[in-house]
Amino acid sequence: MAGGSGTRLWPLSRAGYPKQFLVLNGNTSLFQQAADRLATLGAEDIAVRPPIVVGNEEHRFMVLDQLREQKIAPEAVLLEPVGRNTAPAITLAALQAIESGQDPVLVVTPADQTVTDGPAFTAALQDAVRQAADGAIVILGITPDRAEIGYGYIRSGVEGAGLRVEAFVEKPDAATAQRYLDQGGYYWNSGMFVLRASVWLKALQQFRPDIEQATRVSFSGKAVDGPFVRPAKDAFAAVPSESIDYAVMERCPGSAIALRMVPLAAGWNDLGAWEAVWQVADKDASGNASRGDAIIADSRNTLVHATSRLVSAVGLDNIVVVETPDAVLVADRSKSQDVKKIVNQLTASQRDEQNLHRKVHRPWGWYDSIDMGERFQVKRIMVKPGASLSLQMHHHRAEHWIVVQGTAEIVNGDKTLLLTENQSTYIPLGQVHRLSNPGKVPLEIIEVQSGSYLGEDDIVRYQDTYGRN
Repeated sequence: MAGGSGTRLWPLSRAGYPKQFLVLNGNTSLFQQAADRLATLGAEDIAVRPPIVVGNEEHRFMVLDQLREQKIAPEAVLLEPVGRNTAPAITLAALQAIESGQDPVLVVTPADQTVTDGPAFTAALQDAVRQAADGAIVILGITPDRAEIGYGYIRSGVEGAGLRVEAFVEKPDAATAQRYLDQGGYYWNSGMFVLRASVWLKALQQFRPDIEQATRVSFSGKAVDGPFVRPAKDAFAAVPSESIDYAVMERCPGSAIALRMVPLAAGWNDLGAWEAVWQVADKDASGNASRGDAIIADSRNTLVHATSRLVSAVGLDNIVVVETPDAVLVADRSKSQDVKKIVNQLTASQRDEQNLHRKVHRPWGWYDSIDMGERFQVKRIMVKPGASLSLQMHHHRAEHWIVVQGTAEIVNGDKTLLLTENQSTYIPLGQVHRLSNPGKVPLEIIEVQSGSYLGEDDIVRYQDTYGRN
């Protein structure tokens, strides 16, 4: 499940670039780490099929690019036209999984979690898969190591050689969380579930037939474009929005559905706030953690995340500092959950910092708006080898292109040009044009726009590889 609104780890995450695509530790994103972990579940009695990804239409090429970097080809990428929470998302995946006539066990996991003990994770998931193969719904319960008030809890009881789920408990206050820790038998709800596709569909039909039927109608009207599967938009918009927990899981105890739990002690964290990022990060003797070009002095238990420049901190205690090219967050670590208040203000003010970074990723590469003023804007543009922008025209701006790396093939009106480093061209207002990279290395250009209106919506597309015309 790779949806997300990009609010929890703002300003590093944005609506257009949510946290599962971020590299917060190591060299791979949380999404890539999740895909790699699931690929290790194979055993003599467990065959692993390619992953099914459920995500957002706007993130579809990031999903493919990041999986391609890990040399993973997905079985399908299901694109939700609107967000409808996790119950419809898993229903889409279950319907996709049974299309071949099989009834596989689904390992359902969010794409934005982190695990530090890979072998322990694999062993627990293999145990859960074997139990789910016999018809049970299995939840991964995280063995708590502190009195955490930010997670929902699962109360478990012994059943034969395993554990059954007796009840789900909402996020507790501090005293109740400490009692759960002292008493034992309580686990954090990880949001990871293992069950056969048919078992999910039957359970949903029993408890929330409206969601099951509406999602099935939307899936039956799907459009398929290579790996992308798009449910019918209007039909999916009519699906009730509900979580897996509320729709099914919390209704199972006391019913005929076998609901079991497998404990997971593998250094799990859902990275739901900057506080959680600090918890899993490597720290110095004073409890400080940093990433990027950061210098910290005379500070304790502080996180500094620098993206584009040197960030220095002196005399801080339990503070989070996150720097990006267009925004800086400074927060008390204990209040990092409240970053959503800032995002809500940005949304209400219709500011771009809520939605996009200064550096914007596109299916063909990216662009970085490095400077702007009245009637001009300067962008640095990277085009992947073999990729091409759309054949397009602008009503309100002219453009100058200067090649700084690689080779550019440029359609400029009725001419086709091949430009290399330090060569340039001018595209008058209203001229049809296209930029392509015919080479084997990334192409980088500097684009200078000038005109009365420089918005991204001043684009008339005539041809487009990515279906945007």
